[in-house]
Parts: sequence; structure tokens; C-alpha cells
Amino acid sequence: MQTVIDKTLDVLAKEFNLSRDLLIKESLKIFLERKLREIKTEVFRLSGKYRVSSVKEMEELYKKGEIEEKDSWRDYQKLDHLEYKKAEIEKLLDELT
Repeated sequence: MQTVIDKTLDVLAKEFNLSRDLLIKESLKIFLERKLREIKTEVFRLSGKYRVSSVKEMEELYKKGEIEEKDSWRDYQKLDHLEYKKAEIEKLLDELT
């Protein structure tokens, strides 16, 4: 029994004269690119807030005492996580191309 997704893939593959695998690959690529843009936007916002280019640079500001951990710790953790996710998505995109 075919699922709705399988039926949709079959219809689109036939309509655009593509293999199902290529259709899935292109769809994943577009999805990952969109997620990457969202992550980059949030990284830009957080790094701009503290005028840093990376989580490492933010860590240096902590060491120098230029920013207070109690006021920015959550942003630091979020930036660190976003940088990790960004790298993972970029790696997946490289594998798809």
C-alpha cells in the first residue's frame, strides 16, 4: 500500500521526468539550505549583539572580563549550538552535491 508521500513522489517524478532519488535529493538540498539560512540569520543576530564573529571570540571576551557571563550565558550556549548545527548542515549539503 502506497503512502501519500510515495504517491506524491511518483506523480512529481513522472511530471518532471526525474527519478525518485533525484527528486528526494533535490528536496533535501532545498530543505537543508533553508534551515542553514535560518541558522545563519540567528548566528548573525547573536554575534552582532556581542560584536563577535564566533563563539570562540565570545569566550575570549569572557576571559578578558569584557562581558558578564550571567547576562549572556544562554546566548553563548545558543551560539555554540547554532555553530555546531551550521557545520553539520554544511557537511550534509557537501555530501549531497
